[in-house]
Amino acid sequence: MAPGWAAPTVAVSVTKCPIQLLDFDNMALTLRELAGQGPLGLRVLAGEPALDREIAWVHPTELADPTAFLDGGELLLTTGLTIEGEPAADYVGRLVAAGVTGVGFGTGLSHDEVPPALVGAAATAGLPLLEVPRQTPFIAITKAVSAAVAADEYAALVRTGKGQQELTRAALGRRGPGVLVRRLARLVDAWVLLLDPAGAVREAAPGSARSAGPALGAELAAVRAGSRVVTVHGDEVLLQALGTRGRGFLAVGGRLGPAERHIVTTAAALLSLSLERDRAHGRTLRGLRTGLAGLLLAGQAELALATIEPVFGAVPAPPWSVVVLAGGARARAAAVEALETEFERAFFAEYGAAVLVLADGRGGARAAELPSRIAGLHAGVAPSTTDPTVGYRQAEQAAEAARAARKPVVRFAEHAAGGLLGLLDPAAARAFADEALAPLRRHDETGRGQLVTSLRCWLEHNGHWDLAASRLGVHRHTLRNRMAKVERLTGRDLDAPGTRAELWLALQAHPS
Repeated sequence: MAPGWAAPTVAVSVTKCPIQLLDFDNMALTLRELAGQGPLGLRVLAGEPALDREIAWVHPTELADPTAFLDGGELLLTTGLTIEGEPAADYVGRLVAAGVTGVGFGTGLSHDEVPPALVGAAATAGLPLLEVPRQTPFIAITKAVSAAVAADEYAALVRTGKGQQELTRAALGRRGPGVLVRRLARLVDAWVLLLDPAGAVREAAPGSARSAGPALGAELAAVRAGSRVVTVHGDEVLLQALGTRGRGFLAVGGRLGPAERHIVTTAAALLSLSLERDRAHGRTLRGLRTGLAGLLLAGQAELALATIEPVFGAVPAPPWSVVVLAGGARARAAAVEALETEFERAFFAEYGAAVLVLADGRGGARAAELPSRIAGLHAGVAPSTTDPTVGYRQAEQAAEAARAARKPVVRFAEHAAGGLLGLLDPAAARAFADEALAPLRRHDETGRGQLVTSLRCWLEHNGHWDLAASRLGVHRHTLRNRMAKVERLTGRDLDAPGTRAELWLALQAHPS
């Protein structure tokens, strides 16, 4: 029969041919793979550069315009029975617009060969065109594609199940959400961020993905519940709200197939449960800390410390540095988070409208620095003490003074001295300070020592040699020698409480 669009009636006898089903390695079947199946005898006539397109399904049809019945991605099979009377380019154009993956044209029935006009139109449009020989029934092609689709769906189901099992094991391991985030990133081959309710990055896999966090901030307000797909830095990002009360967000960047989306949904559910569990656990521990702080300040220090050690870790031996952190609820919450993550050898608890910290000298100094990082937080610092009740009372007064004066830190010694100085005539107090400290200042001016600085530090630490020496960066014997020299130069006994009070008052009245 001469090539053309004519469609004569033909009696057909179809002979089945053996079909080899390929192992598609968990991938959808492509036109190239289909054409490579020898028993089918398919021949590529046009559109070879596009043969790596995946086949969603097979649709045999003899309609001149089948587009109303197409979803896109189909391999359309036809013998050309009803295609006549119009340019081949128009027919091909409709198929390309409908998103057809390719066309398989059966020969030996209505046409001995594929019409050259159709071949030319397909080549121009870049539409793959395959010749299907008479001995290959269309059902054989349908079975090959169907088997591949089923294998792909089964592989996706198996992958989803295995991924869900891995994530569940990671969640049950209770090693924190970071493990689950890293496992999810590996399973879906994408970057993953765990964000807190404010949008700050808690966990990232890989670490370089943290840079995407700030760009997601504007999108989070629209994802208070459910999920949303956005584009960030050219990446498609799935945002998933965690929990029912804004516990945080999960962000996954990359193109995700159905299996990956199921795995992400599982991870989101497990993270939501983990966050709820951690929140409840944290509430219980905070309540226990508060109760132990009550025992500690009620004179039951031995019982409180015996309970603190096995639950929260050992508390440094006395004397202690007692710090009280005051501020609004948000500032106190930020302080507690910093203490939980950064302080190992210290006990802290929310007590009243403040946070109590019991630590060694170094830990107390670090706690007193928190107001420089946390807005609205103020610290009160008590002198080193072996009595936590006294230390708390002094630190609390200093913290209230800091809050009232809008200062980041106030030490109780400064607060107490400032209160006494307010009752004295400034000129008289200055004259007293000049007389008391003059021998020490003259000594220091010769460059032979740092007696004034050492005396101030020693008094700040309530006469504790090791803590004061550590703060000054000298050996305790050096500090003892300096204090002995202070006694000789001033003619005063530093063991006498009155002497210490007078010298401290002099240092406050004339600090320079």
